[in-house]
Amino acid sequence: MRVTSRRKAIAFFITLSAVLIALAVALNVGWIILNWREVGLLVFGAIFFSVLIAGLILNTIFLVREIRRNEQQDGFLNAVTHELKTPLTSIRLYLETLQSRDVAESQKREFYQVMLADTKRLMGTVEQVLKAAEVSHRNRHPVSDVDMEALVQECVELARSRHHLPAESLAAQGQSNGNGKVYVRGDAEELRTAISNVLDNAVQYSGDKVKVVAQVAAADGRRVQVRVRDEGVGIPRSELKRVFRRFYRVLPRPGQAPAGGVKGTGLGLFIVGSIARRHGGSAYAESEGDGRGTTVIIDLPKAEA
Repeated sequence: MRVTSRRKAIAFFITLSAVLIALAVALNVGWIILNWREVGLLVFGAIFFSVLIAGLILNTIFLVREIRRNEQQDGFLNAVTHELKTPLTSIRLYLETLQSRDVAESQKREFYQVMLADTKRLMGTVEQVLKAAEVSHRNRHPVSDVDMEALVQECVELARSRHHLPAESLAAQGQSNGNGKVYVRGDAEELRTAISNVLDNAVQYSGDKVKVVAQVAAADGRRVQVRVRDEGVGIPRSELKRVFRRFYRVLPRPGQAPAGGVKGTGLGLFIVGSIARRHGGSAYAESEGDGRGTTVIIDLPKAEA
């Protein structure tokens, strides 16, 4: 219902702007016809109405962007609320069960494991929000030469353990081109966060059959690329750039979503892009469309020898 009202608001502002621009153009044409012999008035009228039209267009663009930004923020708040409320409700339910009745020791251990998993989920959501706020501010961090192949391998092993995946479902490939290790000058912790976010995203959008490959490649003598490829739901080409915006989430098409739906806050790839830019690089996505998988590339400058 709320989405429909926002779309109506956007359509209203676009229509209003189009009408105002048409009126301004009509007035401008009428002014030219009436004053075509007066050069000074003609020039003044043309400049005035050009400024008026430009102002109307800019104002409409600003309003539409604000409406969409508010929609994304509302979606983010709903997602974060769900990500916080669901594990808290689960933890409370298990604690009330343990408090109200006697539970067998084996079942207690099972409850504890579920509560620990829910706690990790809560911590992950909080860390995502805090990291998004951190990367928005250009704070200085200690830098060093980071071995990218070792870092990617470490992130892959952590993601494999976190998502309980076998080695064939989530693998790392190195490609040093015979020139030894590939280094990037930067903050190892931030780079680890970026790579982990891409891996988590790839796993989440892979559905029941996870097949993710992370590869480090020396693109040329000056660039290093971390490429994470999955065979999941894919991204429509029109949304490849939007997925790196704050709060933006691609909603899977019917029949493509992983079981239980895709959870998230819409901050993962925003953090990835921000970290890449802080290191003098960029992040972008490639996909052939729905159901054809996605490749996310983090492109960074190579550390000088």
